Amino acid sequence: MSRNKIPILQEEITGMHLDKLIQKAIVMGASESAIIDSQNISVEDNLANYCIEPKCVYYGLSPSCPPHVSGPTEFRTLKKTHTHAVVVRIIVPSAALFSDERRDIMRLLHEIAASVEKEAVRMGYTDSKAFAGGSCKIIFCYNHLECRRLSKNGKCRNPQNARPSMSGFGINVSNLIKKCGWPVNINGREAESDAEKMSWVAGLIMLG
Repeated sequence: MSRNKIPILQEEITGMHLDKLIQKAIVMGASESAIIDSQNISVEDNLANYCIEPKCVYYGLSPSCPPHVSGPTEFRTLKKTHTHAVVVRIIVPSAALFSDERRDIMRLLHEIAASVEKEAVRMGYTDSKAFAGGSCKIIFCYNHLECRRLSKNGKCRNPQNARPSMSGFGINVSNLIKKCGWPVNINGREAESDAEKMSWVAGLIMLG
């Protein structure tokens, strides 16, 4: 080794390696993406309980939402074996989330999370698991009467993109955003009208 060559630390190699996952998310349409230590992910039982009381309108409609997931207990176990995570966020006009555009936005979120998960697996993080916002039944199978898996009438129609909802696992999404160094409230004083206000949706990929 040359005397003038500074050795690259393993932490730097890991960082450069994981940057590929950030770029993957951005290329696919994420507004922001970051790598965080999984121990910085706050999991709270009471947040998962909101799916039950007051009862979410999507409760029980898909295998990726309560009561068909093991919730906070499972996620706390996942944190012990997955040391890093990729967080993705899509920033959109608030009005879009209350319009027909919502389904397309949430579909994109799931597609980004699933694609980053697949890329992580390809890179050697073979036990990576992605989570996103929203019920996959409403996002991908809204025009079908029931979920095939729950009705036992066949396999999932969208296994390549549909991912579990973060809500059912008690993940504190606002805290997650703060840990990335991003503002939770992205509206400045200049956003005076509803048409000018912005909002966001987020996804999470546990690397393992």
